[in-house]
Amino acid sequence: MPSKPPDITMDAVYGKPGYLFRRMQQIAVSIFVEECKAFDLTPVQYAALVAIQTHPGIDATRLSAVIAFDRSTLGSVLERLEAKDYIAREASPEDKRVKLLTITKAGAALLRSIMPAVDRAQARMLAPLKSADRKALMALLAQLVDLNNEVSRVPLRAEDALERLGKAG
Repeated sequence: MPSKPPDITMDAVYGKPGYLFRRMQQIAVSIFVEECKAFDLTPVQYAALVAIQTHPGIDATRLSAVIAFDRSTLGSVLERLEAKDYIAREASPEDKRVKLLTITKAGAALLRSIMPAVDRAQARMLAPLKSADRKALMALLAQLVDLNNEVSRVPLRAEDALERLGKAG
């Protein structure tokens, strides 16, 4: 007599890495938004501002590669940052269709002001873990992200993007 297949339970969801990563992403965004609510900035807007400050004159395509964020969605992120006067977009002298991004004084001031809140958010995400476990988790996450980069819908291409940016400038 054939054995009965095992019942499918919620363990088929709750015990899977993809589910746990998605839940942690939800938690991370929630903590970031809570800690940074006074600044009205999302995690992606924050990453974009940091990258633009770090690489003045970067264009949206290279910015997308540097922060590993979908180029089509990035446009609306940049529009919101520009509307808040945190970034400026100017046409490239070489190709007027390409807009070069720079951080404004208001954007730079915002980054300086928000850093303690960002640091609190990051600490809160890992606070339930012991110090050694935090270090181990971060090392393992970095390894997983690196080894799975090529299967991402938007692989991180920071080195390539910045190399091209350097050659353009």
